[in-house]
Amino acid sequence: MSENKKVKVLIIEDDIYISDMYIIKLEAANFEVTAAADGIEGIRKLEKNIPDIILLDVVMPKIDGFSVLKMIKKDNNLNKIPVILLTNLSQKENIERGFELGATSYIIKAHFTPSEVVKKIQEALSKNN
Repeated sequence: MSENKKVKVLIIEDDIYISDMYIIKLEAANFEVTAAADGIEGIRKLEKNIPDIILLDVVMPKIDGFSVLKMIKKDNNLNKIPVILLTNLSQKENIERGFELGATSYIIKAHFTPSEVVKKIQEALSKNN
């Protein structure tokens, strides 16, 4: 493996526009990005290729982000991966629930630019090393 190994990011986000925006921004910042359009697809992708960090939307069809986060944290192969919740749910109860379930960070989409999200990813990765 080369020393220039890219950090792998999995984005689990049902809004294709938002997902594409983050893919473009993260790839420009030299991350290797995989995307899933819902929680079920996200879990399938996690089983095949373990990322270094996960960006996880909360409100999604099939399985919501909180349920996906619970599954990740119960799995011994996945529970050390930092998970950043990326959502528009800004109520205090949702934020508290995200952290109680093991989220590394909770980002309200409307309050952060994609560049700021990249910084949050870098911060979470540096804390995890």
